[in-house]
Amino acid sequence: MSAEIVERTTGLAGELVLRRDGEHHEIVANGVFLMDTRGGSSERLLVTATADRMPPPGRMLIGGLGVGFSLAAALAHPAVTAVEVVEREAAVIRWNRGALAVLHGDALADPRVAVREADVADRITSAAPGSFDAICLDTDNGPDWLVSPANARLYTDTGLAAAARALAPGGVLAVWSAAPSPALAARMGGLFTEVTTLEVPMGRGGPDVVVLAAQPR
Repeated sequence: MSAEIVERTTGLAGELVLRRDGEHHEIVANGVFLMDTRGGSSERLLVTATADRMPPPGRMLIGGLGVGFSLAAALAHPAVTAVEVVEREAAVIRWNRGALAVLHGDALADPRVAVREADVADRITSAAPGSFDAICLDTDNGPDWLVSPANARLYTDTGLAAAARALAPGGVLAVWSAAPSPALAARMGGLFTEVTTLEVPMGRGGPDVVVLAAQPR
């Protein structure tokens, strides 16, 4: 049985589609599969591994709302006290308040959550120094497989330096990727300490990857 289209709309990066396949939902951008609700283990690891390492008071920025799994994992972690979610696509925010809400316990309604409809690169650049204790980026399928060409600036030396400024001492930057990116890890190593790459084996192809880097305390 083919997946049912719940909504097809035009977003900032082009066509966005929410599909339902049985009990699961999928998000597709310009015909490219982005994510679904079947797994989410690596998206959860992005947040939990970061929260394990970040300093108090536990202010986390999540770039990319997706299907809400990362946000739900953040709210379940005892070290997280406040979460700002930055998502540039209004439709994704609407879907997470609607059809997807039951899948993550309506996480957007949690009083610890602030949702900002914006470009996460702009938000990071404009943040006051030391605004966050952790920044988790899940905006693309990886630095080498972009949803939008404009997102490339997140992973440049300039973009990573902006993230470093926005983090408090001891703060952690984490980037999700559908494939290893040694070049990204090397660039992060030039600005941060303790760069670590975590791999999550997947049933299809190679592992998903989370790259973590910490600020000096």
